[in-house]
Amino acid sequence: MAFAAVGLVGGAGIWGAQVPYEHALARDAALRQVLADQSDPAKLIALRPALDDSADRVLTGQGTLASRVATERQRSFAAFTAEAHRVRLRMLVGLAAFTAGGALFGALALSVVGRSPAA
Repeated sequence: MAFAAVGLVGGAGIWGAQVPYEHALARDAALRQVLADQSDPAKLIALRPALDDSADRVLTGQGTLASRVATERQRSFAAFTAEAHRVRLRMLVGLAAFTAGGALFGALALSVVGRSPAA
């Protein structure tokens, strides 16, 4: 049971670690699409949901569209790097907590078995 709990946290870590990377790839694809569709205002408006919180900075801002996209690309990758770091820390804390809990569970199980008359 103790090993299963630690394994579950490890499995969650494998899944959770890729989420910031997937977000960064999706945002980068949307930013590339903005540059490809820059001459069509209707397509740019349609990209607003994919751009999420970057939409206002990219679609309405100072400078050329290409410079706004470049600036937003740098900002978003910095944000996703920070998000990946936070996920990593949460997973390390979770793994440490479950490992400690597993160790306590194992110690408790061994102490119960050690006290039984059949042992």
